[in-house]
Amino acid sequence: MTLFRLDASIMPATSASRALGDLVEEQWASAHPESTVVRRVLANDPVPATAWQEAVTAGFMPGGDLSEAQREATTLAAALADELIEADALLFTVPLYNFGVSQHFKTWFDVAYTDPRIGVAGSALQGKPAVLVTTQGGNYDPGTPKEGWDHSTAWLRRVLADVWGLDLRVVQRQFTLVGVNPALDAFADQAAAMKSDAEDAARTAGREISELRDPQPVA
Repeated sequence: MTLFRLDASIMPATSASRALGDLVEEQWASAHPESTVVRRVLANDPVPATAWQEAVTAGFMPGGDLSEAQREATTLAAALADELIEADALLFTVPLYNFGVSQHFKTWFDVAYTDPRIGVAGSALQGKPAVLVTTQGGNYDPGTPKEGWDHSTAWLRRVLADVWGLDLRVVQRQFTLVGVNPALDAFADQAAAMKSDAEDAARTAGREISELRDPQPVA
C-alpha cells in the first residue's frame, strides 16, 4: 500500500496544514504499518514555473521536434502523474495564501495535468480516495466581514473532485492566525474549538481512506 502526500506550505516547520496532515498520515500508518509514504514537499522542491508552458507547447509539437526544455517538462509531468497513479490514497495539505491558491500547488497541478493519463481526457485517478487539508488564517464563512475572500478552497475541490474525480474528503481549519495576529485575540475560544474540530476531522478522514481500496480506472 502506498500513500502519496503533498505539502504546499512555505513554512514546513510551523505549518498548521502539515500538522493536520500528520494526523491523517498517522491513521494511515496505523492501518498500514508496512506501507510506503511518497512525499512531495513543494517548499523544498518547487515545480519550476516555466515547466507548464513547456509541457503544454510540447503537446502541439511532433516528438522529434521538441526542445530540450519541452522534453524535460514532459518527463517531469509524467513523473508527477506517476506518483498519483501508483498510490493507493492521496493526501494534500494546502494553505490559503493571500486569499488565493498556493502558487506552488497551482504550478504542480498545471504541470501534472498536462500528462494525458490525468489530463483533459484522462481518467486514471477516478475514484481514488483522497484527503484535502486546507487552512486559513482568518474566517471567511458566510456572515463574516470577509465572506467570500477564500478563493482557494472551491477551486481545490473543483480540480481534485470534479476534474480528477477523486473520492475526496476535505478537512478545513480556520483562524490559524489567532494567537499570532493581535487583531484576532477576541476569537481565541472560537479558534481553539475550530482547531479541535479540524483535528477530529483529520483523524476521521485518515481512517476512512485507510479502509478504502484504489478502484480500477475507468476505461
